[in-house]
Amino acid sequence: MDLIDVLRIWAPIIQAGAVVVAVGTVFLTYRQVKLRKEQATTQFEDELSREYRELARELPVKALLGDELSDEEFKEQFPDLYYYVDLSNEQVFLRFEERVSKETWENWQDGIESNLKRPAFRMAWNEIKNRSDTFQELRRLEQNDFQTDPAEWDQIEPE
Repeated sequence: MDLIDVLRIWAPIIQAGAVVVAVGTVFLTYRQVKLRKEQATTQFEDELSREYRELARELPVKALLGDELSDEEFKEQFPDLYYYVDLSNEQVFLRFEERVSKETWENWQDGIESNLKRPAFRMAWNEIKNRSDTFQELRRLEQNDFQTDPAEWDQIEPE
């Protein structure tokens, strides 16, 4: 058997091996990019969770427990309640942009709904809605009874 015969036998095997290696490399690269994206998303979500915890430290425990605030307490705490509403709206927007995972969104959505049902938060939210036309994302979530995923809003006509 001469060199040409050997090459005829081995060339297809070598080519098949090269294809397998190339496909494996593409798969590993895809997997690595996907893992990096998931890690970046997790870090981003963790940073927002830290921001929420810092803000929650400024909120009156009474409000977080669902107790009503006196008029004076409400007036004093309104800025922090406003910042909470602002953060909540940002969270809705981030899910709309699909910058947070569905699992994280579901946790945030439950928290937003729960907090906005508490008297102090509800009072602040109602005042904000009456005094401005901002926070459209949070308004839309509320209009949908906190039951829709903002990531799917572009597929659904607003009410």
